[in-house]
Amino acid sequence: MFFTYDRCKLICTVFKSRDIEFTSFDGVLSDRPLIVQFASSCVKDFVDAAEFVAQHCDGIDLNCGCPQKWALKSGFGCGLLSQPEIIHDCVKQLRNRLPEHKTVSVKIRLYDDVRKTVELAQSLEAAGVSLLTVHARTPDQRSEPINMDALIDVRKSVSIPVIANGDVKSLVDADYLHNATNCQGIMAARGILQNPGLFAGHKITQLCVIEDWLSMKHPNFFIFHNHLVFMLTQLLTRAERRVFNYLKTAADVVEFIKNKFGIVPKNDFSVSSLKPGAVYDSGKFFLEHLKETENGPEDSEESRDYFEGISDLYI
Repeated sequence: MFFTYDRCKLICTVFKSRDIEFTSFDGVLSDRPLIVQFASSCVKDFVDAAEFVAQHCDGIDLNCGCPQKWALKSGFGCGLLSQPEIIHDCVKQLRNRLPEHKTVSVKIRLYDDVRKTVELAQSLEAAGVSLLTVHARTPDQRSEPINMDALIDVRKSVSIPVIANGDVKSLVDADYLHNATNCQGIMAARGILQNPGLFAGHKITQLCVIEDWLSMKHPNFFIFHNHLVFMLTQLLTRAERRVFNYLKTAADVVEFIKNKFGIVPKNDFSVSSLKPGAVYDSGKFFLEHLKETENGPEDSEESRDYFEGISDLYI
């Protein structure tokens, strides 16, 4: 689960929000391990919010890997890489306040100077970080090949587990990255969003996954719809995607999938819990970005940047 800085502050100030976020999804408390990720540039807010939600999860992660402009402008995500002392303090203070069995982790991107990445990794290990996820690109890079050598350097420089991230679109990619770097784990972003069965070896989203998603309880239309946008990427034609991506109600989404695949929810919970016609601000944001690229190539740089940004929001 991912929380922005504003949500981080809300958790610190509004008692009910601590439980709402963790009771909105079916099975969220039984699907373990569960790591909660925060984007924050304030040590106190991060630590306080993390302590509040720790009872609901198995670990807390600090996002220092989001390269999107909104994050950089606010000073978190990759913006924190310019303030490694804040990252260090976040880890050290949280480690001192959480029970030992709760993990404290950080996700980062690479510095242009790999030596600085190694120094940060070693500093976080000294502060008590449990594991480190490294997206093997710099904040300015998007679709360039990942820096495998840098990953190996970071992994060799610390004794904590290092999770490799970047360019994992299939199980074959995951196996290759693991064997090439000897990292202790692999993370996928866009790949797992577009194909939740990636690590099980499936090449495209299985229809049973779509059925399960339709049958779950969802907190808002944006999450319900946007994940389906990703999952259906390889199952719909371009013309069909341009219809599906603009749907505005849960009822329309369910009807589209029923007509296309013959799939219906196992119950009506997801439809009844989302008011027909409700378009949330985040959903509006999503639609506006689609409009910006609708007249250009589907794999345009703008489109790739946007979809990568959405991926970062969910990990």
